Amino acid sequence: MGRRNVSALRLGRCVAFLAAAAFLLPFSILLMVADQQYNLTYNSKRVFYQEYMFENGSHDEGLLSREKFLEVANRMEARRDYLRSECSKQSLDSSSHKAYAWEYLINRQYHVIWCNIFKAASTSWMYNFNLMANYTATFLDKTKEVPLELARKKYARPTVEMLRKAQGDSITFLIVRHPLERLASAYNDKIVHAWPKSFHDQMGRRIIKKYRKSSVKPVPTERYPVFEEFVSYVLDEAKVKKTLDMHWTPYTDFCTPCKFNFDVILKFETLDEDQRFLIQMARLQEVIKPEWRNSGKGTNTLHNINHLYSRLKKPQLDGLYNLYKYDFQLFNYTIDNYYEIIKKDDDSNHG
Repeated sequence: MGRRNVSALRLGRCVAFLAAAAFLLPFSILLMVADQQYNLTYNSKRVFYQEYMFENGSHDEGLLSREKFLEVANRMEARRDYLRSECSKQSLDSSSHKAYAWEYLINRQYHVIWCNIFKAASTSWMYNFNLMANYTATFLDKTKEVPLELARKKYARPTVEMLRKAQGDSITFLIVRHPLERLASAYNDKIVHAWPKSFHDQMGRRIIKKYRKSSVKPVPTERYPVFEEFVSYVLDEAKVKKTLDMHWTPYTDFCTPCKFNFDVILKFETLDEDQRFLIQMARLQEVIKPEWRNSGKGTNTLHNINHLYSRLKKPQLDGLYNLYKYDFQLFNYTIDNYYEIIKKDDDSNHG
């Protein structure tokens, strides 16, 4: 009688197992297919999986049209190809160059990765990444906490291995702008308008003490370093291999873009379309909106840049090109028009 009970119990367990397996098998297959499709989506160009938006006739004003979306997609492909080509040409993708992942933010919920380059729409996208970290817009608009510090509470600084693993199912992007326009923006924001007694205010005082010469006529009267004093400071710091302030560190050093694959390369000059493309491609349109926060764009931007760089001499401009050489080369920027700004001071060829 005992043997019969044991046999019946075993038979019952087998039947239950087979029934459970039969019940779960369709769901397991669906999950496997979905997972495979998900990975295929991200391992492709990550563009055409947005077709459903257009097929469903979405007319959201924030979205790009099908034609514009594909136009920007082609632009991104050209930028990726150009970056890979220049990285290879300059041997910056070789094993002798170290990869740095410290400044990247990885959002696993929405599968986007960003290298935060300061003074390149960083305020806007730090706000966006904080929204994606589930801070509310109301809180972000009222808080006195530093946005970067808020972000780092939610986004741990990754290792190179963590970053590369996350890239398998994520969209990786960065935003760049003309290196000398970025430098001018950093100067205006952090030096000219430094908060009293802040880190950058103290830096400005040190710059004035070291670089303001009484022999120069007329002697500057500004309470902050004038642009040529600031540039002298930056070049001297770079010359002795000191770590530069993150707001004007070359972004080639900051993000090591030749060591990671980027899906989207946004440029300041086309940022409105570029960020709409990114938001649409990553399906973030219900989470964030394209916007400018702390924007330096305006009617006086070009005038201000011309005014600042007209104060420099050719050797200083040469020094800035050497400092930001890879930023110029990898992202297809030129310095030629800046030499035109100082042409009245030095008509010699710049090579």
